[in-house]
Amino acid sequence: MSVKVVGRESARLEATIEFSAFASRPMPLLHLLDEAPRRIATILAADVCSLYLLEGAQDDGGSLVMRGNVGFTKSALGHVRLAVGEGIVGEAVEYMRPVVADLAPKHASYKPFDELDEERFPVFLAVPLRGRSGPVGVAVVQRKENPFDANDVELLVLLGALIAAGIRTAELIDAHRNKMNGEPRRAGGGTRKVTLTGRPALPGLALGAIAALRRPASRPSERNVGTQPSDGDARLLRGAFDVAEKAIRALASRAQEIELGAQAGFLGTYIEILGDARFRERSLELASRAGGIPQALALVAREVTRAAHQVTRDPFMEERARDIEDLCDALSMLAVVDRRAEMPQKAVLVGDALTVFDVLVTSRAHPVAIALTERSSGPRTRALLELIAVPSVVDVPGLFRWASDGDVALVDADHGLFVINPSKSEIATVRKRGKTS
Repeated sequence: MSVKVVGRESARLEATIEFSAFASRPMPLLHLLDEAPRRIATILAADVCSLYLLEGAQDDGGSLVMRGNVGFTKSALGHVRLAVGEGIVGEAVEYMRPVVADLAPKHASYKPFDELDEERFPVFLAVPLRGRSGPVGVAVVQRKENPFDANDVELLVLLGALIAAGIRTAELIDAHRNKMNGEPRRAGGGTRKVTLTGRPALPGLALGAIAALRRPASRPSERNVGTQPSDGDARLLRGAFDVAEKAIRALASRAQEIELGAQAGFLGTYIEILGDARFRERSLELASRAGGIPQALALVAREVTRAAHQVTRDPFMEERARDIEDLCDALSMLAVVDRRAEMPQKAVLVGDALTVFDVLVTSRAHPVAIALTERSSGPRTRALLELIAVPSVVDVPGLFRWASDGDVALVDADHGLFVINPSKSEIATVRKRGKTS
């Protein structure tokens, strides 16, 4: 009987052996999502490889979200989503079987995405990724031509199992940490690593301490209680108006430069409000007799809100009242700093919504990243994120259940991940990329 050591003649075999060694090592999820598709595409001579993770409420079937890819635009990550059973990808999970198509657009279950222009790669193979108690996602490969054969299907099933095992290893590490720390982590601080998912808004990686977005207190600070108005208050408020108007005009110019178009149209409303002589006069009048600038601006905001409520169901008036209230908060902070509303420097900001206040005031603390809950929506949020210009993730469910001031967070806005208390290897990955970018 002859014995033969298989040499390195087969590039596919070598790439498969290398993938086996790669997948057997613990690694940050963001590294797995980047490297695994690249390696699988090489092994299977595919033009495209995508990794979809199963996320969301299992009672509703969850959603399959593209988190890793090579071959398509990076902007697809976190945005391309399918329900279980939807499209060829969803069908693979529904039946927990590989699905292969020589001409995917002709397949009855085919679901195209305009941003992908998938028709360029009609040869399609989707394989479900099996976890401990069910599917964890799907691995997909696509080609321009040359149908996938039985050997390709079998190989991708095995490669997919290695990926699923890598995801499972991360889950086991987190579970072990949880046992070591006793009670499950609750909001308010802890050491358990938690990975939340969302939609990438602005790409990039960032690391920092979490700080919740905040506004000036509705109750006057002790410094202002009982104080008498002075000419200095009026001077400070005038200066705040000038600073705010100059800043908003600069933002409008910036929005034009980066072609935000109608998304940034609301900035014109703020310029109009700041240029309203009656608004300025009323603010300065109250500042001269209301016991301080914060109190004066709070009164102005309440007056505008009352006036808006008197106009029955007028969306324009209600939105304008909210804009004026937001602007009054910003003017108050620009004129007299409320320490309780100040943000720490270089923090990861978390919140339900973003407003012009954050562009005028909060951004002065130079945040490194932003994460917003699923309550944030609309073109205004997108425009404000573009103007602040830091890595950002939106639509993060459960954000305030886990995130607390002072916790360390890794924002992976390339894949749409928000990692609380990241591992040392994840921190090292971010720092390494920062040095090479």
